[in-house]
Amino acid sequence: MAKRFEFGWAAGAFALGTLLVCGTTSGMAAEKLAVARSSASGFTFDALNIGIEKGIYEKNGLDVQMSVLEGSAKLHQAMLAGAIDIGLGAGTDLAFLVKGSPETAVGAVMVGAGIYGLVLGPDSPIHTIADLKGKKIGISTMGSVTQWLVLRLAQQQGWQRDDLTLVTVGSDSLAQTAALTTHQIDAVMGNAALGWQFETQNRGRLFIPASQIVNNFLMNVAYSSNKLIAERPDALRAFLKGWYETIAWMRANRAETVTMARKIDGFSQEVEERNYDSVMSSMSSDGKFPADGLEALRHAFVDINLLPEEPDVSKYMTEKFLPGSH
Repeated sequence: MAKRFEFGWAAGAFALGTLLVCGTTSGMAAEKLAVARSSASGFTFDALNIGIEKGIYEKNGLDVQMSVLEGSAKLHQAMLAGAIDIGLGAGTDLAFLVKGSPETAVGAVMVGAGIYGLVLGPDSPIHTIADLKGKKIGISTMGSVTQWLVLRLAQQQGWQRDDLTLVTVGSDSLAQTAALTTHQIDAVMGNAALGWQFETQNRGRLFIPASQIVNNFLMNVAYSSNKLIAERPDALRAFLKGWYETIAWMRANRAETVTMARKIDGFSQEVEERNYDSVMSSMSSDGKFPADGLEALRHAFVDINLLPEEPDVSKYMTEKFLPGSH
């Protein structure tokens, strides 16, 4: 039976937080792993929930304890504090590793930007990209991939950085909806599915899919603590094996995946089907890091002032724990 706990940040350390614990394999105790996703909703991380529910991680000898830590900063603070073993976050989170966080990127989760888009609220006066100039655009947080997508759009239009006002509204769809409907912001770079949901409710729309802004980009990554790598490498291998087995199952079982994802993400049947069709094809099936996606990522670090210069990202990642690697 699933058990629930809670993460909290206090006195410079994390206490154990919102965890869902799956059962153990029969005959022997499964190895526990604390795994966190950096967003409560977001199709790219749903393989964690689905793999637990379908018993795929359990089959691989793991007792996966799942938590949700909203935002990259909290995810990597938890990693630094030793509170989690594996974190599922954005590609731009590699900047935390460059700055010294004791972890390593161990597998690509998604390549491409299909999950994101620029969303407008009800009765928006914005009809063209040019109309965005001078407007307030919501992003999840500073230093995030959503910030980079907005700045890249501005760069493509030949605008200056201050031609747009960026407003942090978090990654929660309810908070983003509230900010749009109360006109605290004019648009938000968020989950494309939020825009599709608005369309079905006549409350707004998806204005620009992020794929129109960038194609090849390492969007999401699985990160491992260096302690896990040093002390329990087989547990890491088992997790990654379970993750990519779950991705394969999701590809082969569209209808059931959509049903399960709806319970996680809270979208309607129609929207979750569009979400599946838009995102599933961009989910990595083997975890290997694409060279072109890494190149775009290196540029992003400088664009959003995460780092003063483009780093050699190869120092902070490995593919040796992926299925089939030796």
